[in-house]
Amino acid sequence: MRVLFWGTPDFALPSFRALIGEGFEVIGVVTQPDKPRGRSRTELVPPPVKVAALEEKLPAFQPETPKDEEFVELLRIMQPDVSVVVAYGHILPKFIIDLPRLGTLNVHASLLPKLRGAAPIQAAIREGYGETGVTIMRMVPKLDAGPMLLRVATPLPDDETYGELQQRLSEMGALALVEALSLLAVGELRETPQNDSEATYASKLERDDTRIDWSREAVIVSRVVRAYDPRPGAVTTLRGAEVKLFGARVAGAGCAAPGEVLDIDGAGMLVACGRGSVRVREVQPAGKRRLPVPDWARGRGVSVGDRFGA
Repeated sequence: MRVLFWGTPDFALPSFRALIGEGFEVIGVVTQPDKPRGRSRTELVPPPVKVAALEEKLPAFQPETPKDEEFVELLRIMQPDVSVVVAYGHILPKFIIDLPRLGTLNVHASLLPKLRGAAPIQAAIREGYGETGVTIMRMVPKLDAGPMLLRVATPLPDDETYGELQQRLSEMGALALVEALSLLAVGELRETPQNDSEATYASKLERDDTRIDWSREAVIVSRVVRAYDPRPGAVTTLRGAEVKLFGARVAGAGCAAPGEVLDIDGAGMLVACGRGSVRVREVQPAGKRRLPVPDWARGRGVSVGDRFGA
């Protein structure tokens, strides 16, 4: 089975490496173009999947758009049996989805039809899901709406961060992908249509999504902080300056105005919410690195009674 792999970020790496490790014939990867970095924007940084492909001595294709005519002609010449898409970053048109003789499969980080869209992992945490997982589906032109081939569920602990859950789901997705392709190869893969009436959506993150509303109850504030830890970070303000918070956990009662600092010690900082309080372990001032709360508080003169804003 000739597999063409489409993926870009770290999340795609376990799936790519699992295919190589299990002996699938990966004929190349399609990934996003290198991105400029630094103040001068002259340094180009390759995406993680490109780096991994070159390590395996596989060709890496980086079209500006998958509709590029020269690239499409190259796909026809390559003749993949199946395409596998894991967080590639572009919506594929129908003629590319249908080009391989066995179609195109996708690893999606939710239990479809729940949380279709670009940010299902963050949404599962922010919305307080008790369970999430991965779905291997057959791609169709409509967003994340194709028939499901394999679903694997996992509990979502109430203290797990986006970074931790992303890593777990990337590894679960890799195992599920290998199983799905193995069943596909012997003609034993069964498809289950999604129930569109049960679909929910996790759209692309916006800046306002990451802002902390201290008037909300502590469990909601904790979810917001965990949903964006480590990236991009949940944002609040102190003395008119933005600061990102990390490592929030529900801590109990809070008898003060929402956003008020109740305590600072070696374990972090206790902050009042609309109901209850959260304990925050780390902060990141604008333009600075991430710091433990005690180091930041000493350096910035933060003390009990200070109050975070929106």
